[in-house]
Amino acid sequence: MAKTIKNVFISHHHKDDSSVDGLTKLVSKKDYVFRNSSIRVKPENEARIEAKQLSDRTIARLLRMKMRWASQVIVVIGKETHSRDWVNWEIKTAHQLGIPIIGVFEDGLKGQADIPENLEKYASAVVGWRADSVVGALDGESNFQKPDGTAWPKNEGGRLIC
Repeated sequence: MAKTIKNVFISHHHKDDSSVDGLTKLVSKKDYVFRNSSIRVKPENEARIEAKQLSDRTIARLLRMKMRWASQVIVVIGKETHSRDWVNWEIKTAHQLGIPIIGVFEDGLKGQADIPENLEKYASAVVGWRADSVVGALDGESNFQKPDGTAWPKNEGGRLIC
């Protein structure tokens, strides 16, 4: 079976970097390969960002460039993701660029986790940490699930992938 290659931008809270690796490994079980253009902040660069040695305008320009390359944006939803301004900005920017947005709850979340405001508005799908669910969303299924994989009633917002 041939591998399916996807150009993605994975939006995440920097504390969830290991989940980005885990998500890549999860989909590889279904013969999917991610070419991920998202930014992974190394500890030495995190200090520069915190000290505002890089302007928000520079960071936004870099993120927008990397997102334009992606065919889909995946948002890793962890415990603190909903409170991250840059994640919310990335979601809104992906929507403005016309890029489908998929939320994936982090592995091991118990109960309902808060999701970023803009993901609530613009998601094409929100799924639990299961290879079949993630691959289905990548292939255009508009599923909305809770972290445990059960149905999540989604009444407004979102975009269907045609």
